[in-house]
Amino acid sequence: MEETKGLIVKALGGFYYVKTPHSLLECRARGVFRKKDMTPYVGDNVTVELTDRDKGYVIDIDERKNYLIRPPVANLDRILMVVSTTEPAPNFFVLDRLIAISEYKNIEPVIIVTKTDLQDGSHIKNTYEKAGFKVIEVCSQTGKGVEQVKEIISTGISAFCGNTGVGKSSLLNAVDKNLTLATAEISKKLGRGRHTTRHVELFELSGGGYIADTPGFSAVETDRFETILKEDLQYCFREFAPYISDCKFTGCSHRTEKGCKVLEALEKEEIVKSRHESYVQMYEKAKEIKEWEIKSKNV
Repeated sequence: MEETKGLIVKALGGFYYVKTPHSLLECRARGVFRKKDMTPYVGDNVTVELTDRDKGYVIDIDERKNYLIRPPVANLDRILMVVSTTEPAPNFFVLDRLIAISEYKNIEPVIIVTKTDLQDGSHIKNTYEKAGFKVIEVCSQTGKGVEQVKEIISTGISAFCGNTGVGKSSLLNAVDKNLTLATAEISKKLGRGRHTTRHVELFELSGGGYIADTPGFSAVETDRFETILKEDLQYCFREFAPYISDCKFTGCSHRTEKGCKVLEALEKEEIVKSRHESYVQMYEKAKEIKEWEIKSKNV
């Protein structure tokens, strides 16, 4: 049978919709994936065996560069984490936890600061730029920062996350009006928040690139399904990297040890205090995790 390559852009009810250079195919997955305990994800590059002009079976999945279990999406190039200066006030621990998960999963975090017309966001910008992240201050009303966001998401696959009220919808509307209309229509049809947490869809942007519309993509959900062992957590804070190897003791937790170079950098204000506080809070929680738990979650 004829085969073709494509990208899974939607998964719903056991069907996978695969975008190929020529058409959109409605596909099922071959049973071999169940035997391998593997599920095709939105974002997967796949091989399809055609059974009809617009139908087929997914028979192979290319190697993934990353994936999230919930929401189920693969091959993300970046996550744009939207945080507002006010209404709601930023929760830096939640933001740092999402950044750590992104780093662990090899997904580039980008910080988007909204509502800069209501309150100055320079303290947020300074904190995360100092830590080594791309930060964009945005005002959807004036258009400030919108072109920068468009440029960043014009290639690959991006996802937005952030609490309700931070201005994601306004930003999406400013980036691409068709995108906002499409995601709103999907939400209306499927009834967000009840039985749709496993529905993910990629929307192609007019300027290039894809946006993952990911219901259930909150700090709570990612914390439940993406777990980091305490030994790995230090590598999820990129500003620690220049100091880790110089710590006096192997296995330093970078919390209270004498001779810890991370703590010395903290004292010199080379590492921002709020970021280190988030690390310590996550470390304390990670101490309770057993290795078998992470293996069962991050399959």
